Amino acid sequence: MISIWDANVELKIDDRFHVIRSAREAVAFLKKSWPDNRSASYATARKVCLDAANGVVPGAEARAAFEAAAKEAGILRQT
Repeated sequence: MISIWDANVELKIDDRFHVIRSAREAVAFLKKSWPDNRSASYATARKVCLDAANGVVPGAEARAAFEAAAKEAGILRQT
């Protein structure tokens, strides 16, 4: 079962918007679409989101890690 996050994470890369709704979507985005500037927070987000997708950690923890990595990478959409 895919656990949808309580709130989406919105990203903006090169004038394109992306909406991430779950840990599984976050893992896919981290692997395929993340900008080249990959930091320690990227690695943490990838691990935590993968763990959440496998039901090991809560979705809220994955969302927080993903959002922190996106903010550090400068791609978190500020509303």
